[in-house]
Amino acid sequence: MKKMKSLSLFVAVFGVGCLGSPVGASVMVGGEDMLPTKNIVANAVNSPDHKTLVTVVKAAGLVETLQGAGPFTVFAPTDTAFGRLPSGTVETLVKPENKDKLTAILTYHVVPGKWTFDTIAEQIKSGGGKAALKTVNGSEITAMMNGPRNIVIKDAKGALANISTYDVIQSNGVIHVIDRVVLP
Repeated sequence: MKKMKSLSLFVAVFGVGCLGSPVGASVMVGGEDMLPTKNIVANAVNSPDHKTLVTVVKAAGLVETLQGAGPFTVFAPTDTAFGRLPSGTVETLVKPENKDKLTAILTYHVVPGKWTFDTIAEQIKSGGGKAALKTVNGSEITAMMNGPRNIVIKDAKGALANISTYDVIQSNGVIHVIDRVVLP
């Protein structure tokens, strides 16, 4: 009986860590709690790993949109992901004359609706190994499984972004943290 209780506790704790957070629970991103009662922008501002994302969202004038009712699914590149872009790219994109280009890139990271790991994985399975997700930008990103519990996102240029943190539930959607900027 004691072994069964220990096993049940292990599965409960370990299982949640592997599968993502239960709905309504906060998730740690960059060492900070992302609270499901806050919206996408409010949580992103609190993430030390998403300072560049917050800066470019402000420069593109998308703060109000991402604070809206949604629901939205945001594939959120980390600061390290932005750092992988060619030198000077971010500085060039935040200039007022490049607002349209910046907006096109950022809205390529947003899919209307609430797409959790399970929802995306279901679409991949029913799509024969791939799921085309239409972004707010109007273009598609492709989601594919890369192992039993790992989804990768393929952009229009063929680059792959790994999702490092799934199902960061927000009051107006969900965030998945990715390791590179996807480009339309």
